[in-house]
Amino acid sequence: MSATCVLPARVLIADDQPDLIDALRLLLKPEGMHVDGVHSPEFALAAVQRTRFDLLSRLQSLDGTLPVVVMTGWGSIDLAVEAMRRGVRDFVQKPWDNAALVALLHSEIAAGRERRAHVQREARELDEARRIQRMLLPATLPQMEGFELAASWQPASGVGGDCFDAIRFSRSRVALSIADVVGKGIPAALLMSNLQAAVRAFATEAARPAELCERVNTVLCGNIAEGRFISFFYCVADAEAGLLSYTNAGHFPPFVVRADGSVEHLTSGGPVLGVFPDGVYEAASIPFSPGDRLVLYTDGITEARNDADEEFGEARLMSMAVEHRGCSAPALQARLVDGVASFTCRQFTDDATLMVLAAEN
Repeated sequence: MSATCVLPARVLIADDQPDLIDALRLLLKPEGMHVDGVHSPEFALAAVQRTRFDLLSRLQSLDGTLPVVVMTGWGSIDLAVEAMRRGVRDFVQKPWDNAALVALLHSEIAAGRERRAHVQREARELDEARRIQRMLLPATLPQMEGFELAASWQPASGVGGDCFDAIRFSRSRVALSIADVVGKGIPAALLMSNLQAAVRAFATEAARPAELCERVNTVLCGNIAEGRFISFFYCVADAEAGLLSYTNAGHFPPFVVRADGSVEHLTSGGPVLGVFPDGVYEAASIPFSPGDRLVLYTDGITEARNDADEEFGEARLMSMAVEHRGCSAPALQARLVDGVASFTCRQFTDDATLMVLAAEN
């Protein structure tokens, strides 16, 4: 940015001595600083809310990028330490040295602008990461004969560690996966991307669920940071055969709501991914008949909390799924997510993903 494009610095001085404010205004005006003065903390707060200043004197910062300098007629080490602890950037004693004060203000203003620019860059990078991550998820869900599929994905912080996928093998056969990476933010999102790439590489029509889990786990164990792991569920649904084959790698057990209202949890499998290189995974197959509904979810659904710090819980989720089991997949998915959102006043603190596969009548 050229010098002509730099906005003049705005300095807010809060002091109960009008003469001091006038003296500082005269000192700082030739330096290209626009000075506003107020005589009480209440007026200072009101001024900050009206506009953005580069510097606040004797006022705790109202945002993390705003530089604050305290000026006082008396001081001690304890006072200086306490001022710094409360977010003050520097400490000046009266009477001040004009040259030193001007240099300090220029330095703090420049540092504050750099902090603000850094925050803005991080926000742009986070937005870009969110858009890239969203592009890695299915843009549209596959359509199959005999099945209906719906899904929702809601990251807690722009990007997240939840992911889901749906891979159509034939007109009546589809593979579904859902996963939850421990942690949040960009590190979790990067690991999620690695998982998704590995699953898509190994998910073929001939690959059995247990075999896929073992191969993906081997890849992740060689590329995952210490302390990270992934819970994962993978299944293949076949409408013609009326079967659901699956394996569960430490994920919250999905459940099937039968047409008669009974519920079956899908627990067969093995450990979470990325921890045990020699992990062994069991597979299971169960009937999946017309009228049945498969519900897959991450812990952001069942562990969502209301204002009383009460969890939504699996019992509520199952009860709603049983009550509305006659709904289509999109309608059931929407009812379940809306139920969680209403319970939490639409405040999700964790990534929340939910999928519904319906075997059509």
